[in-house]
Amino acid sequence: MRVPLSWLGEFVDLEPGTTPEAVHAALVSVGLEEEEIHRFELTGPIVVGEVLEFVGEPQTNGKIINWCQVRVAPGDETAADGGPAVHGIVCGAHNFVVGDKVVVTLPGAVLPGPFPIAPRKTYGHVSDGMIASARELGLGDEHDGILLLKNLGLDDAPVGTDAIALLGLDDTAVEVNVTPDRGYAFSIRGIAREYSHATGAVFRDPALATVLAASTVEFPVTLADAAPIRGRVGASVFVTRAVRGVDPSRPTPAWMITRLALAGMRSISLIVDVTNYVMLELGQPLHGYDLDTLTGGILVRRAEPGEKLTTLDGVVRALSPEDLLITDESGAIGLAGVMGGRSTEIGATTTNVLIEAANFDPVSIARSARRHKLPSEASRRFERGVDPQVAAIAAARVVQLLVDLAGGTADSLGSAIDSSVPPVAIELPRDFISGLIGRTYSVEEERSALAEIGGELVETPTGLSVTPPTWRPDLTDKWTLAEEVARIVGYDSIPSVLPVAPPGRGLTLVQRLRRTVAQTLAATGHTEVLAYPFVSEADNRLFAPTAAVSADAAGAAAGVPAVAEVPQIRVANPLDGEAPFLRTSIIPGLLRIAHRNRSRGITDLAVFEQGLVFRPVAGIRYGSLVVPAGAVRPSTALEAELNAGIPPQPFSVAVVLTGNTVRHQPGRAPVAAGWQDALTAVQQVALATGVPIVVRQGAHPAMHPGRTAELFVATPAGDLSVGFAGELLPAVAAEFDLPAVVGVAEITLSDVFAQAGADLHAAPIKTMPAATQDLSLVVSAAVPAAEVLAAVSEGAGALLDHIELVDDYRGTGIEPGLKSLTFALRFRAADRTLTAAEASDAKLAGVAVAAARFDATLRE
Repeated sequence: MRVPLSWLGEFVDLEPGTTPEAVHAALVSVGLEEEEIHRFELTGPIVVGEVLEFVGEPQTNGKIINWCQVRVAPGDETAADGGPAVHGIVCGAHNFVVGDKVVVTLPGAVLPGPFPIAPRKTYGHVSDGMIASARELGLGDEHDGILLLKNLGLDDAPVGTDAIALLGLDDTAVEVNVTPDRGYAFSIRGIAREYSHATGAVFRDPALATVLAASTVEFPVTLADAAPIRGRVGASVFVTRAVRGVDPSRPTPAWMITRLALAGMRSISLIVDVTNYVMLELGQPLHGYDLDTLTGGILVRRAEPGEKLTTLDGVVRALSPEDLLITDESGAIGLAGVMGGRSTEIGATTTNVLIEAANFDPVSIARSARRHKLPSEASRRFERGVDPQVAAIAAARVVQLLVDLAGGTADSLGSAIDSSVPPVAIELPRDFISGLIGRTYSVEEERSALAEIGGELVETPTGLSVTPPTWRPDLTDKWTLAEEVARIVGYDSIPSVLPVAPPGRGLTLVQRLRRTVAQTLAATGHTEVLAYPFVSEADNRLFAPTAAVSADAAGAAAGVPAVAEVPQIRVANPLDGEAPFLRTSIIPGLLRIAHRNRSRGITDLAVFEQGLVFRPVAGIRYGSLVVPAGAVRPSTALEAELNAGIPPQPFSVAVVLTGNTVRHQPGRAPVAAGWQDALTAVQQVALATGVPIVVRQGAHPAMHPGRTAELFVATPAGDLSVGFAGELLPAVAAEFDLPAVVGVAEITLSDVFAQAGADLHAAPIKTMPAATQDLSLVVSAAVPAAEVLAAVSEGAGALLDHIELVDDYRGTGIEPGLKSLTFALRFRAADRTLTAAEASDAKLAGVAVAAARFDATLRE
């Protein structure tokens, strides 16, 4: 909302010398957001001139220019720039005659652009200044000819008068951002009231200065909304007033054009300008109809199927049954609250005008404006809420201005329908505001603040009963009243006191574990990112954990990922039509982030994200219940049903690694990221949570066969799969324009956290010496090394302190289809030094278990 200071000063006292910056600061103190300061970026000398004579001179390019003699000072006095009283000026416009008063920019002036004015030789003459158009002065887009003061009603202005002051070009406007709950501030009236709240300056309500005259001849108006949308009636107030004998040739006054321009609106015609002016002044959108083009009375109704309307912009619009229309006997003549129709448009021959001031449902208007991609000044106000009691006042104000400025006569024809619901009183308990805000407010402070915003106060045994003013539909409960008191008394008076947390409270175990996992991954070189949770159906099918169950390893080996049908949640109104599903895995989002960084030259990446994934259970329909109104708490049974209508959303973490983990350096070869780094990240998560994660050979349709691990944690019910890690299938990596080798891992942290203890304990350090031995076993190449290691570890028993795979050999000396696995074993007892025989016996016990399970033999 742009607010010219001269206009603001009509309704609130501004101290002499008040700057736009000071007005901004005052409005910010009561919760409005500061935007910009708007000025006419020009400087003088710019004066009123009179055309004494001119000669048309044809040019070789076919253009005719006028060599003009323009008086810029009375008599033989010196001009404002110190030059002669008469200046010779070259002008290309032809819309003037001798004797016309014009605006002359003399040498030394600067117009918006900036465009400095100086004597300039052109078309064979030295042009000593310029005759300005409206656009050159910043007053509008009109540039077909020069600005004639007779068209502004200023033909009697003396020659030499300062045109900047005459046209109000020395005015300034402050712009504030109006939040959706403060619709009343979309008017000079509302901003003036807020400035009064901030500074204590006297506020003069412009609505009280308008004299209301009742209509004696009823204009037929019917509000018909047989099928109100979502229980909301389209129109609650509809006021009409008629003005006859309007002179359409009357110009819009200069002061009105200037104020409209500073407020961000262009001048169109006097009748239209008056309706726009009153809308800006009072916040009530208005519409004018050419009364002679109306057929019968007005009917307000919803659109019929297939109905169309040609709006003022000349576009034929197909209407929705939800659109609220203004109609007469000929059909639709306006899209209510958004834009009028072409058939009843105010034109150059309009002499009889019907003024409409109505109050429409905010939701209906907002939906229509968005449906037709037709935002307007009217719809912006209606969708935020307009004071229903200001409609009649605004209509009367338009009538008054048309009588005063356009020579019209107020007619007795009109109507006034008001079915609006008055504001409901709100009970405000004593001391509630002080307890909520954290500052002690006296009774007088509360009463004064609430009365200042227009509330009607009644004492009650428990506190106050407050009836909000009609222009504040956002005041609906005691909490919003408390916010108003805090705002009016002053946010700066609220102390900055850090509340003391009650004993025993703090982060929960899960919250601590989430932070620990993030800090651990970040500390080990991974960068945390945030991806969109919306993906395509193909991404969900490819990366869903359930797809691992039906993965076709043979197909994956051939470079063709096999995907399974997985249940998914589709977004009703997706931001991107190509990604309409909620993610079942975090990895697709990380791959796109890796692709975006790689396209910008960042090739070495280790990124991770923690967040929710959405994994619906097949056969269950989610979100089928209607959510109850927010004002009523649902029953326990309904709450359970609503919760059951939400798909499972486990908390997960995923990592993606591309490029090199060790960059190329002199004397050191680069080390590429791969499945080893993904498994390292998994082990870091296991250490951070204190929950062992078991790694086993696995398969996944998006992962490289033979380089994929499935992750498990031990639970009372057995081992539980919690994710996978390894290397992305090269064909999948190519789809994301990534290198052939990409390390990935994903862990369902919710399942891991469920097995975590409240505290992590470090293992005690053993002090007895260790006995080390090596073991080489020959097994089938198809047997995973991890399973052989687990068998040896199980057989070796409690004396085994550590076991590690150190070699996987396949070649000379080993039969085809077999492999030799070499393990390093360390044995240690807690209370004594082991003998070599004890260590050997424990090792052979491990060999026996491996031999029984996998037909393993000792390698000679």
